[in-house]
Amino acid sequence: MRCRGLGVPTRVQRNRGGSWTLVSEGDPGFRVLAPSPVPGLCLPQIATCNSRNGNPVPQITWYRNGQRLEVPLEVNSEGYMTSRTVREASGLLSLTSTLYLRLRKADRDASFHCSVHYRLPTGRHGRLDSPAFRLTLHYPTEHVQFWLGSPSTTAGWVREGDSVQLFCRGDGSPTPEYTFFRLQDQEEDVLKTNLEGNLTLEGVQRSQSGTYGCRVEDYDAAEDAELSKTLELHVAYLDPLELSTGEELSLPLGNSTAVNCSVRGLPTPTLRWTKDSVPLGDDSTLSLRSITFDSAGTYTCEASMPTVPLLSRTRSFKLLVQGPPELRAEEVQPKAEGSWREGDEVKLICRTRGYPEPKLSWSQLGGSPAEPAPGGQGWVSSSLTLKVTSALSRDGVSCEASNPHGNDRHVFHFGTVAPQTSQAGVAVMAVAVSVGLLLLVVAAFYCMRRKGHRCCRQGEKGSPLPGEPELSHSGSEGPEQTGLLMGGASGGAKHGSGGFGDEC
Repeated sequence: MRCRGLGVPTRVQRNRGGSWTLVSEGDPGFRVLAPSPVPGLCLPQIATCNSRNGNPVPQITWYRNGQRLEVPLEVNSEGYMTSRTVREASGLLSLTSTLYLRLRKADRDASFHCSVHYRLPTGRHGRLDSPAFRLTLHYPTEHVQFWLGSPSTTAGWVREGDSVQLFCRGDGSPTPEYTFFRLQDQEEDVLKTNLEGNLTLEGVQRSQSGTYGCRVEDYDAAEDAELSKTLELHVAYLDPLELSTGEELSLPLGNSTAVNCSVRGLPTPTLRWTKDSVPLGDDSTLSLRSITFDSAGTYTCEASMPTVPLLSRTRSFKLLVQGPPELRAEEVQPKAEGSWREGDEVKLICRTRGYPEPKLSWSQLGGSPAEPAPGGQGWVSSSLTLKVTSALSRDGVSCEASNPHGNDRHVFHFGTVAPQTSQAGVAVMAVAVSVGLLLLVVAAFYCMRRKGHRCCRQGEKGSPLPGEPELSHSGSEGPEQTGLLMGGASGGAKHGSGGFGDEC
C-alpha cells in the first residue's frame, strides 16, 4: 500500500513478528501489534497501533467490522484506549494507541483494524488504514448437541446393515475433546474419543439398538453446564417371509384352501397379498374358495414398513388348478349356414386351457402348433385355414382338446355349400374363344389350298379346279356352307372385295 504525506512517499510493510508499520521519511508511521490468543472472557489488551515520524501529531481511531469503536481514554469495564506521544530525535512525533476491550463470544468472527488521520500542508487530510485482523477467543462450552446422521428416518429408525453416523458438537473454543459411549446396564461403555465429534457404526445389527451418549471434556466450563447428551438408536430389521406352502401348489378344480404368510421384524411390518400385481387383501392369511382355472397364477405376499422406506420383502407361490380341458372355438369372419360357396377360404381357431396342459388336434390337416393365446390366463390356441368344399358341408371340421382328466370337442358346420358361379362363366368364355379360333384356322387353311389362283373374283364365276366340285350360288346350299365361304347372307357382292362376301 502506498500513500503520500508531506510530499514524501510512504508504504506499509509487515514485520517479522506479524505487526504492520508505516515507513516514511518525515511522515507519520504506525504499527499494529496483534495480541496473542486471548485466554477467556476478560478485559484484555486487544492491539497496539503505532504512527511514527509525523508532524503535526496524527489521530488514531479503531474499527470493528468496519464500524468505528467509540471508546474513551478513561479506563472502564467495557472498553477504552490509551494514547502516548513521543518526540523523536529528529523532532518528528510518534503516536502509540492501545485498545482494551471486553470481548464476547460474538467477537470470535469480528474483524478489527486501526486508521491514522493526519493533516497535509495544503490543508487537506490524509488517512492510512492498517490491514484487518481477527482474534482467537478462548471460551468454555455452554451447550452440547448430539444427533443421529443419515441414513436415519424421521422416526429415528436405521436399517439393519447400514452404516450410521453419530455427531456431537460443543460451542466452546478451542474445540473440546469428545467421548462417545453406550449405556448398558447403567454403565458407560466407552466407544471412542476424538476431537472431530464424529462416530461411525459400520453395518449396524439389531443387537446394537440402545442408548448412546456423547460427553464434552471441557474442564473450564461452568459447574452447571450440561456437557453430556444421549439418544436412542433404533435398528429396524425384517426377516425372510415364510409361507405355509411350497413354491407350487396344485389343487383340483373347485377345491378351496388357505395359505398363511408369517413375518418377523421391527417395527411391526404390514402384510399384503397380490396376484399379478392386483391387491387381494391385507391379512396374513390368503383364502381361496371354489377355485377355477382363472384362480391359477402367481400369488405374492409382501411385507413392508411405512416408517422405514426401502425395507421390504416378498415371497411367492404358484397355484396350479388341475381339471379337464375347457374349450373355446372361434371362426374368423363367420358366415351364416347356407352362405358359403365352393372354394371360400375360412380360418378356424380353437383355444383351450386346463392342467396338465391339454393337447389340441384337428380333423383336417394343416393345423398350427398350439401356443399361448393373447391375454394369458393359461389359454393356448391353434388355428386351421382351409377352403370350403361340399365334403366339408357334410362332415364339418372338428377340433379336440384332451388331457389326463378328460377331453372336449367342437365341430364347425358350414351348411349347404353353393357351387362357384364365377368358375362356370369362365369355362363358357373359354369354349367360345376356342370355337372362334378354330373357325379362323379353317378359313386360313381353305385359302391356302387355292394358292396360285385368285381367291376372290368380282362379277364373274371362276372355273373350278380339277378334282374339285363345282360350287353353286343358287342360294340352295345350306347356311353353314354359305356362311363359311361367303361370310354372311348379304355378303360380298354388294361390298366389293371387302371379305368373305367376295365370290371365290
